[in-house]
Amino acid sequence: MTDDGVEDLLRELAPRVLGRLVRRHGDLATCEDAVQEALLAAAVQWPAEGLPASPQGWLTTVALRRLVEIVRNESARRRREVAVAVAEPDPTPPGASEDDTLALLFLCCHPSLTPPAQVALTLRAVGGLTTAEIARALLVPEPTVAQRISRAKQRIRAAGARFELPPPEQLGERVRAVLQVLYLIFNEGYTASAGPALQRVELAAEAIRLARQLHARLPEDGEAAGLLALMLLTDARRPARTGPDGGLVPLAEQDRSRWLTASIAEGVDLLTRTLASGRPVGPYQLQAAIAAVHDEAPSAAETDWPQVLGLYDLLEAASPSPVVTLNRAVAVAMVRGPRAGLAALADAEAAPAGHRVDAVRGHLLELAGEPEAAREHYLRAARRTLSIPERRYLLARAGAVVLGRRDE
Repeated sequence: MTDDGVEDLLRELAPRVLGRLVRRHGDLATCEDAVQEALLAAAVQWPAEGLPASPQGWLTTVALRRLVEIVRNESARRRREVAVAVAEPDPTPPGASEDDTLALLFLCCHPSLTPPAQVALTLRAVGGLTTAEIARALLVPEPTVAQRISRAKQRIRAAGARFELPPPEQLGERVRAVLQVLYLIFNEGYTASAGPALQRVELAAEAIRLARQLHARLPEDGEAAGLLALMLLTDARRPARTGPDGGLVPLAEQDRSRWLTASIAEGVDLLTRTLASGRPVGPYQLQAAIAAVHDEAPSAAETDWPQVLGLYDLLEAASPSPVVTLNRAVAVAMVRGPRAGLAALADAEAAPAGHRVDAVRGHLLELAGEPEAAREHYLRAARRTLSIPERRYLLARAGAVVLGRRDE
């Protein structure tokens, strides 16, 4: 197996092994250290010696041995407990490794943690990313990520969090927290908040992988299915979102023949089956439905904007946010004209939404035939964004809108 194949396999197995150790030992920080050393040993030995008969069993055995060594250095009492655990047959029933992964995901999204800490810990413990990889993905200094993960583990320990699925009365709330973390990871991968690249493909791919696992373990949860469908339908446009120079290509100008048709088909099928179940429709399902309308349109001009607006009306009622208001304003402009869109945009300006308020206002002013005002807002948005591709696009729009007026 190639080094890349070994790396992919280790990333897949890491949360299962970690989950098994945490279930038996209880301490996330210590178990994570042991698993990391087992992964390092495998990365060195497997490419040279070949895969063992049971890669997951090999990793579990090595990690348990390292766990014994770590705990032996801490106390004799703990040494005896872990030694007994290692000597006993593994009581893990068939299929429990997947349950352990889900429990680990819930543990990393514990309500005592802040969203940034949840994201970092999830990427480390469940995603299998190193601290350096997380730092590069989030454009945060590596010491900051290390400190964030360390504090998250300490907070989980202090909160007395248990490695188990939440009780039924808490499951809905905890699932929403997990969905939100996966959504944050995907969004940062799909449109990076800062830096030289528009997208961080590996981050979006990791979010999709984890969303698949969550949906597989909670197939009756409509919002888990909706989030996965949303990710697939959105990520399907990835190949067409940037030009040869890495510059941003807006939705209306993308070459739709480059969209990932398999992802669109899978997302639409998943959404259709979810909506047909008769369960209440949540925000992720509504967002997926909007993405499906865009993806299924043969061209930007043939987009069913009245349907998009109707879905945004439902989304704003179910889950209002500045971003939803921004996107709804664009839909209003496409259905009722740019002046109506500008009026709808006023509500978003009362809440923080970053540079995107100015970017959308510039776009709507351009549609309304006010190039100078549009240019001002494009430039303001360009000054406020930390994304280099977005800044370049906004500056280009600012120049083009004025140039277009001169050419009239």
